[in-house]
Amino acid sequence: MSTARKTHTPPKKRAVKIIEEPHSVEWAQMDVFAEHRLEGNMLAVFPDGTDLTPVEMQALSRETNLSETTFILPRSAAVENKQGVAVRIFTTLEELPFAGHPALGTASWLWLHHERLRDAEEIVLDLQIGKIPVRFTKPKANELGVFAEMQQRDPEFIQVLHDPDGIASALGIDASELAKEVPIATVSTGMPFCIVTLKSVETLSRLRVPLDRAERYLRWHASKFFYVIAPLDKTTGANWRARMQFYGGEDPATGSAAGCCIAFLVKYGLAKSEERIVIEQGVEIQRRSRIVASAEKTKSGEVRKVRVGGRTIPVANGRFFLP
Repeated sequence: MSTARKTHTPPKKRAVKIIEEPHSVEWAQMDVFAEHRLEGNMLAVFPDGTDLTPVEMQALSRETNLSETTFILPRSAAVENKQGVAVRIFTTLEELPFAGHPALGTASWLWLHHERLRDAEEIVLDLQIGKIPVRFTKPKANELGVFAEMQQRDPEFIQVLHDPDGIASALGIDASELAKEVPIATVSTGMPFCIVTLKSVETLSRLRVPLDRAERYLRWHASKFFYVIAPLDKTTGANWRARMQFYGGEDPATGSAAGCCIAFLVKYGLAKSEERIVIEQGVEIQRRSRIVASAEKTKSGEVRKVRVGGRTIPVANGRFFLP
């Protein structure tokens, strides 16, 4: 019985649809207040946010999912020389008028990469709270990244009569764990932090802030976040350890709070005027950070010239695609 031979019919060719390349923006990631890569506080920097809307900036900040993301808004050299480099700062939830590690990290990106500002002695950022100058130390051979120091606004001591029992409840600890001889104060150099001192670093390491109670307390006491500190043994290489838990997570390093903290320490005699102290943060979340801070106390008791510094190390770069 013969069978008909089957013939192979090639499939019809489909028309190839040409997809236009989406709008993309350059992006870099920096580790701020870090001595080594993959330490410190991560920062996403968008070198040119000129064509981005605030809605897109907020969406990109959610996409990076870091504690903060910054957008540089380039202007003419004449304008930047007079007013500074315009920068906007976002968390995953909101825009901030000021934040320390984004300011330091963004200025360091400019120092490392900007055609005109590369290797400058000082770069001035134009933020919503005003101008923030950042000075640089030229790296030695084989040093990672760059060390920079910002001068923050002179501090405001907003509230210094916090109730210890209320603070302990808001932090989820026993009031006996507070350093009773040290006041609790809300201080601002652009963002208000409630500075709380504990007796021991062991208590600090166990800290689990109940965010609903903490947010309720902070809202009623003109504070944005708690910055909780404890003294360290001098052999550790740092003077104080700090933690800042917020938005359901924890910040590896908080430069704005460190400025409030050094103002607080100098004001109440826990650090000497113009003494450079080291605050470590992020230890409990495996993102060890090293923050160097100092402030001056005048003969009249005023605190000024708040300086916060640290090392910034580039770790990644690429592009984000937008609709």
